[in-house]
Amino acid sequence: MNHNAQGQNQRAYLEMLKIAQGRLKDRPAEEIAEKTGLIYRKEDGVFLAVSMNQKYEISCSDFLCGQKIDQWFHLVLLHYMDLGDGTPVSKELITFGEMKDGLIRGTKYDRTMVQEIKKFLKDKEPDQVKTVWKTLGAEFVSSRADLCAIFPFLPRFPLTVNVWFADDEFEATGKMLLSQTADRYLTVEDAVIVGDIVLNRWKEAWDDYEHQGITVF
Repeated sequence: MNHNAQGQNQRAYLEMLKIAQGRLKDRPAEEIAEKTGLIYRKEDGVFLAVSMNQKYEISCSDFLCGQKIDQWFHLVLLHYMDLGDGTPVSKELITFGEMKDGLIRGTKYDRTMVQEIKKFLKDKEPDQVKTVWKTLGAEFVSSRADLCAIFPFLPRFPLTVNVWFADDEFEATGKMLLSQTADRYLTVEDAVIVGDIVLNRWKEAWDDYEHQGITVF
């Protein structure tokens, strides 16, 4: 990314951050916590968000993060705090394209994500994938897929990934799915950012696995 593009990207982030902060500033902290599942620590005035085994503290005064945080994840987190309405997470699953207003943006992203999952799975053994995903807090459940992993991105915004490993005929492939209640917490634009964040976390965790070595459970 060149210098001008970086500057434009930063300006866009700051403008959206200001809007998100403004929408949250008059909301009761207890209400936000109740509707999102985030923990509110009244004694020091922060929200605690846990995302795939990483913890973030968000100040309830200015909604900035006390830890190093990707700026787009920061925005997604504030949008989640703003939009979350307390709806219980549904076990029914949908694609990105099935989200509200997701017909174009979401459907295109579904196709992109399938290709990205194929790239990630290539030349990896099932035990390796499972071990790496465990470091990100993934829960594994029974399904018709070879592997079904649920990633706790935010308390009421999980992502489900179904994987079919390679065999003699087909290459490994997979699909990322959302809860049917995803729209009650984020827009499709936010959800696409979430997908990218999760994919990047997989890659980082795999690099750690390769360079440091992780015990296979």
